[in-house]
Amino acid sequence: MNGPVPPRAVVFDLDGTIVDSLPLVLAAIRHGIGPFGAEPTMDIFARLGGPPAQFMATLVDDPRHVPEAMRRMFVYHRDNAHLIRPFAGARELLQQLRAVGRQSALWTGRDRRSTDGLLQANGLGEFFATVVCGDDLPSHKPDPAGLREIMRRLELESSETLLVGDADVDVLGADACGVAAVLIRHEREIAPAILAKCRQVVSTPAEAFAEVRRCVGRPA
Repeated sequence: MNGPVPPRAVVFDLDGTIVDSLPLVLAAIRHGIGPFGAEPTMDIFARLGGPPAQFMATLVDDPRHVPEAMRRMFVYHRDNAHLIRPFAGARELLQQLRAVGRQSALWTGRDRRSTDGLLQANGLGEFFATVVCGDDLPSHKPDPAGLREIMRRLELESSETLLVGDADVDVLGADACGVAAVLIRHEREIAPAILAKCRQVVSTPAEAFAEVRRCVGRPA
């Protein structure tokens, strides 16, 4: 009996999957809401993937404070973005996928400007056949439109695609497209409804990269 067909392409999230930005993102959110709201925890990453105002409104004590909280968050992130680096093994995995004839794509909730800046600063842009950012389309994760657009551009079927991300919205978007998802949970608990939609749940990006290698198997 033949096993599963190895994917032709792997679609990656960016923050918390390819680049180690979660500590900075969390610090920026803390700075943004410092005068106005509660203390965010790792659980907030289940909700990331869309416009910042979407989650910021749940963290401040008054909706009128959202614009100032967002301004503070963006300034803090901008001034410290140079601290963001790829996870160990990320570049090597992307090189290996290219070497065996598999395409890599990026589906991120981050805006186009900061995404391009991060990719350029870390020399990662060359590895992605296509990139869809949070402000490229009218909708946002978990709406699957971004993933569908990637599949359209690369002429992929659902069965030929694997998604790797670290947020619930990644899994929900993949599930809506019939795409298998590998979820990096980091240090948070995952709801049973999300677990049921995952191909695999791992603790770290390194484990996710190993799972991608296992899924890809042989050259195209």
